[in-house]
Amino acid sequence: MEYYDYGIIGGGPAGYTAGMFLAKQGYNVILFEKDKLGGTCLNRGCIPTKSFLHSSELYSEIISASEIGVSYDNLRFDFSKVIEKKDKTVERVRKSLELAVKNSGVKTIYAVACIKDKNTIIADNNMYSADRIIVATGAKPKEIIGLEFDGKFILNSDDVLNISSLPKSVLIVGSGAIGIEWARIFSNFGAEVTIVETAEYLIPNADIDVSKRIERIFKQKKIKYYTKDSVAKIENKKVLLKSGAELTPDFVLVAAGREPVLPVCDDSCIVIGDSCGEIQLAHYAIHQAKQLALGITYNRDLIPSVIYGNPEIAWVGKREQDCGEDCKKILLPVTALGKAWCDDATEGFIKLITKDGRILGAHIVSKEASSLIHTVLIAMQNNLNVDELKKICFAHPTYSEGIFDIIINL
Repeated sequence: MEYYDYGIIGGGPAGYTAGMFLAKQGYNVILFEKDKLGGTCLNRGCIPTKSFLHSSELYSEIISASEIGVSYDNLRFDFSKVIEKKDKTVERVRKSLELAVKNSGVKTIYAVACIKDKNTIIADNNMYSADRIIVATGAKPKEIIGLEFDGKFILNSDDVLNISSLPKSVLIVGSGAIGIEWARIFSNFGAEVTIVETAEYLIPNADIDVSKRIERIFKQKKIKYYTKDSVAKIENKKVLLKSGAELTPDFVLVAAGREPVLPVCDDSCIVIGDSCGEIQLAHYAIHQAKQLALGITYNRDLIPSVIYGNPEIAWVGKREQDCGEDCKKILLPVTALGKAWCDDATEGFIKLITKDGRILGAHIVSKEASSLIHTVLIAMQNNLNVDELKKICFAHPTYSEGIFDIIINL
């Protein structure tokens, strides 16, 4: 039997991050992965989806390029090339990750692993002993009763990555990050998109102003949506909503979130990443791993959320609907920024929520929102007073100077 300091089950962001940092500190680490390193994020989530999104946005921008003086003839579109680019991107990132894990000193076993007891893991009929076992087995798409996945008409977020051709119309169930990003992808490619959401607004976890702005943007882009509604039944590929609306999409994408995948685990196991069933974001999983391996703490209330596309959506901290009358909100439209006009990206806003001179929440709909949110997050994490932020000289013209334009008026 082989002996290790740490045995890790699952090679996603939580598992490989913990493994590499523990190994670099001199621990003897073995990692078990039943499929491919990178987990959902690299193989079935963040990376392939963003590749699709980039291709769709480029296509959409080219179509409207004549408005800025760029003309073209015989524009062609080959979806197989989009798929090829997605696959190459995933493969290149994975190879880089595999090399990094190997160079860190982690031993990787590609096999299904199960826990025999608190110090023993079984894989491929071999037993491995570990002083501590870390479970980082990730999550799987969540099914809804009546919308069980069949991989043909009712797809989950894994299935949709394997489509070989674009739909003419699609129904998306759920308006979280997965639903919103795929709505943008299909719409950019010219498909008819409909979203159904049980909550009162789209992106129910977001600030109310964010939800309302995205609804307005979707109306402009002719993305249909039904809120406070759900699928009542499906018969012969006809979808009937509880509201009475009848839809005939090419397929249904169920984007209702994910749920943990957990093996039988002794209480002495360490569980990190999506397996915890907490915040199911890759960067949260990575930071959990860093806390475990390096002792770097984090504030669970300050985990940023990002939804990609045009414009990007990002937020951190408290929402307006979470705050009382003693909080102050200030919102700057992106149209106030010269850089936005240069980029033809004037849709959106930067919104801060403050109390007693400190930022409690930030909500951004804008190009570069995924980067802008971290400027505010650093201030929030360090409990900086806005008067300190006023001393920072922001470059011009930029999107980030919009943050200064807000705080200078606080």
